[in-house]
Amino acid sequence: MDLRVPAWRGLIEGPRRLVAAAAAVVVLAAAGTWTAAAASGGETPVHRSDRMMSMPGGVRLDTSYFTAGGGGRRPAVLLAHGFGGSKDDMRAQAQDLARDGYAVLTWSARGFGRSTGKIGLNDPKYEVADVSRLIDWLAKQPQVRLDRPGDPRVGMAGGSYGGAISLLAAGYDHRVDAIAPAVTYWNLADALFPDGVFKKLWAGVFFGEGGGCARFEAGLCRMYDRVAESGTPDAAARRLLEQRSPSAVGSRIKVPTLLVQGQTDSLFPLGQADAAARAVKANGAPVDVDWIAGGHDGGDLETGRVQDRVRSWFDRYLKGDKGADTGPAFRITRTGGVNSTDGTAQLRGASANTYPGLRAGRHDVPLTGGEQRVANPAGAGPPAVSAVPGLGGASGLGQLSSLGLGVSLDFPGQYARFDSAPLTHDLRITGTPTARLHLRSTSGAAVLFGKVYDVGPDGGQQVLPAQLVAPFRVTGAKAGKDVTVTLPAIDHEVRKGHRLRLVLAATDLGYASPVAPATYTVSLKSPLSVPTAPAVTTAAAPLPSWVWWLPLAGAALAAVLLLTGRRRTTAPAPDPELAEVPLVIDGLSKRYARSADRYAVRELSFRVERGQVLGLLGPNGAGKTTTLRMLMGLITPDDGEIRVFGHAVRPGAKVLSRVGAFVEGAGFLPHLSGRENLELYWRATGRPEQDAHLDEALEIAGLGDALARAVRTYSQGMRQRLAIAQAMLGLPDLLILDEPTNGLDPPQIREMREVMIRYAAGGRTVIVSSHLLSEVEQSCTHLVVMDRGRLVQAGPVREIIGSGDTLLVGTATPVEEPVVEKVAALDAVASAVRTDDGLLIRLEPGGTAEWLVAELVRLSVPVASVGPHRRLEDAFLTLIGGSA
Repeated sequence: MDLRVPAWRGLIEGPRRLVAAAAAVVVLAAAGTWTAAAASGGETPVHRSDRMMSMPGGVRLDTSYFTAGGGGRRPAVLLAHGFGGSKDDMRAQAQDLARDGYAVLTWSARGFGRSTGKIGLNDPKYEVADVSRLIDWLAKQPQVRLDRPGDPRVGMAGGSYGGAISLLAAGYDHRVDAIAPAVTYWNLADALFPDGVFKKLWAGVFFGEGGGCARFEAGLCRMYDRVAESGTPDAAARRLLEQRSPSAVGSRIKVPTLLVQGQTDSLFPLGQADAAARAVKANGAPVDVDWIAGGHDGGDLETGRVQDRVRSWFDRYLKGDKGADTGPAFRITRTGGVNSTDGTAQLRGASANTYPGLRAGRHDVPLTGGEQRVANPAGAGPPAVSAVPGLGGASGLGQLSSLGLGVSLDFPGQYARFDSAPLTHDLRITGTPTARLHLRSTSGAAVLFGKVYDVGPDGGQQVLPAQLVAPFRVTGAKAGKDVTVTLPAIDHEVRKGHRLRLVLAATDLGYASPVAPATYTVSLKSPLSVPTAPAVTTAAAPLPSWVWWLPLAGAALAAVLLLTGRRRTTAPAPDPELAEVPLVIDGLSKRYARSADRYAVRELSFRVERGQVLGLLGPNGAGKTTTLRMLMGLITPDDGEIRVFGHAVRPGAKVLSRVGAFVEGAGFLPHLSGRENLELYWRATGRPEQDAHLDEALEIAGLGDALARAVRTYSQGMRQRLAIAQAMLGLPDLLILDEPTNGLDPPQIREMREVMIRYAAGGRTVIVSSHLLSEVEQSCTHLVVMDRGRLVQAGPVREIIGSGDTLLVGTATPVEEPVVEKVAALDAVASAVRTDDGLLIRLEPGGTAEWLVAELVRLSVPVASVGPHRRLEDAFLTLIGGSA
């Protein structure tokens, strides 16, 4: 999985102790390669020089150097990429900064891109020392302004892994003059081992993202194996990560610092930026803090606005432009709902003249709920669900929660709950809520996960802001212990009439919990204290933002994936005679809710074989969607059964892993490429990477080079094909497509038709529900026609279209309706429907064309021609009696 984000990619690295700058930088491959980046719209051309630079120990770093404009010296900027990325991720931002009058150097960190060496998580001895050698090189360039010999005027920016190296370099090398780290960590040990609890899923993500444990320094690999096996971080593990953390050199970071942190970020939450801001401010350096709407769990990274602010920051502190608008000391992006016209999130800015921290403007909210018992189950499962690494990025749980649509799951008996009364006024929480509680544990130690929910007036809607939880470990609790719990830092408005709910859960999917069973007894000792940051005021006008709203269906799917993977269902035994048959539906019925005799689907039976492309047709209300939902295990039939490859379909049935489904309106993260969206989605399913067959699915979908582009640049047809590719991941034997051509133009529809045909050509089966009859006629091999919940006809397309009992009667003049009714009433006529050219008539057995012509002449119908019909539309209208 590639957790990349624009300009600041991925996850993390940590510090290494600086080596003495005795080792000089050697430029390999002679003087490197110079290229000119293309400029459009009259922009200043940018020159790029690519070099491999050698570091001690034979390590080579792949670098790119960007300059633009005429002569003269200018400040330099180092741009660092995120974990799992490379220097190429920073190219666009580097070119923009070069045009703005900076000399810009990007590089691939050790172990990434074309650079060699082991990943050290920003080890001071290696990655941080590499930065100092890059600064040495910049000092020798004729385009770079010098403060003194060997000391260039230089700033650093980067996100996540690259943000941490910016902070570290400022602490280790006095030549760094300004920094702008984003969505990163201050203390890596606190980020991965919060309050002594192992953040197992995120840790697993980046050791996997880095290419496996063997690509890391040996000490890091041993540390990870040890902690992952025990589930408990030890003191040595903490020391190892703290040595690679900016906090280790916090007292030395004395340069202007712009901290950009994400609100939807369970990896590096807002508290990491808060600790950095307080430390750098204490050193006397200027610090501004910006909370953006996105983070490692998804949302809007506000790339354009943030890069503009970074540029202004460097203009002020590198160029010395005192008129540069660097923005407020504290800024936060708030979400005001969804624009109903285009689905975009409504974002607006709020700001304050000073950074308020996480505890300003405390307000106490009384909670009720007596002493409660909480069970930590054996094996710590099933676990509660909050944020899910990768899934949040692909389907946006954090951003959904900010809109009141998040998914969070707590299991009865495994949590304590304390509720407030309905609020009498709106309450904006900005910072970290706290509460004091008393805890006893049968095991002496306890691990709990604290979270604050926003509960709607009816109690049914429960939102976990940004999907964030706060783990905490308590030792010596056998006799009872008072504990202050600091909840996650959030910015969230609780509306009047809503309640606040404090939940203390024994498990969480993202963290390691004790595997031994235990019982915790929890009671409250104080109200819930929430910060309100009263000095922060909201701007009147909303800010522009590209789309990050994803369908609620994505969040619902997340819950299904997480729960049904563990749930055991009772189902009939497989039928070995149907083991090779993709689908058999037998006597399927589904009544409307609260109705004993009204059916959405009634006594439906049909069979689908391998290699078929089956079109599911019917007018609105025919029962097609209900049938597909039962087939996908989303709803349960009242009668009958569905068997896929001989296995009965039930919610969560294992055989559904052989079924892929596309439902109109699939949501993608627009700032990620097509390939990255698919990789994130597949990881969220929890299935092995090798089972995805990603390249094969993409070849069938035919997206070509577009896979490397951001989805926001896609046409509607390309988005549809990407959604089809997502459904095809794992190459399911049975692929279900619901209206795959909606919103497409004719060329795009033709491309979609070819996708379906190519997929079935490999011996797999496709079921497509569509209202475009001409397309079904050209792409499908077989049809199932439904009307009013019942099967009307099933069979090969050619047989249905060319059915000999249906005749198209051309007439010299239009036939009046009373005459059509007389024709339909004839004994051997099953149905008669008016068309633009005459009548479409289906005969009962025994009826002949000769007999029909005689009867039409008797009824004074002006017959001009008679022949078998050849259009699916005609057959369809005949079969359903014109009810479409």
